[in-house]
Amino acid sequence: MKSKLLFIFTLCTLYATAQNSVSGTVLNAADDRVLQNVHVINLSQVIGTVTKPDGEFTVQAEVNDTLYFSYIGFKPLKVRVTNDWIKFGAVKIKMTELGIALEEVVLADVQLTGYLEIDAKRIPVYNNYRYSISGLNSGYEGGSKQPGAVNKVLGAIFNPADFLYSIFSKRSKELKKLRKMKKDDEIRNLLENKFDRATLTALLQVERLDIDEILRNCNYSADFIKFANDLQILDAISECYEEYRVLERD
Repeated sequence: MKSKLLFIFTLCTLYATAQNSVSGTVLNAADDRVLQNVHVINLSQVIGTVTKPDGEFTVQAEVNDTLYFSYIGFKPLKVRVTNDWIKFGAVKIKMTELGIALEEVVLADVQLTGYLEIDAKRIPVYNNYRYSISGLNSGYEGGSKQPGAVNKVLGAIFNPADFLYSIFSKRSKELKKLRKMKKDDEIRNLLENKFDRATLTALLQVERLDIDEILRNCNYSADFIKFANDLQILDAISECYEEYRVLERD
């Protein structure tokens, strides 16, 4: 009887622990103005949310989890969850606004004439063809529609680059989060409107340059690397990692 009671007590304890969460209000450090739609991500558990109109948020968390706060125009912030935070409740998180100096943007003049036949030849076209290989989840970008591009794709897949082996093997623990990230609708929604890679680098514990290099070694085009949003980058890295693992097992 005692053993059964102990077992039930243990289960209840584990359940209670699993349900821990923290809450708080995010403010502008300069004037204590509440910040709405701040992205709040638990990097340890790969769970995300956003602050409400009154700046408040609640997210599942355990002691020593790291929460990542990001908001356009503000310096990203990492905060460690403590026993006191869980025990005593809501706290105030203050974010510092960045001084943004916009660089001059130069728009290239295509010099359209109004004649379709002529203008169609003047507008730049980016030919980044993707090649589908049977047995893998999706295709790869070869960069051009030439036999050499196909060979480049095949060579990269069946003879994995040293860089991919190094980055994937050293970051296997962090990259396992990719599956959780792909299933979490909240995080996917957060990343869909981001283009700065800052949240991805925090989640995966890799540098911005590493993300670009991973995609290059997986034969994604320069245009995709430069212009894709963070959600597209997440899916691309996830596909590349899953295919790498399949090839590594084989």
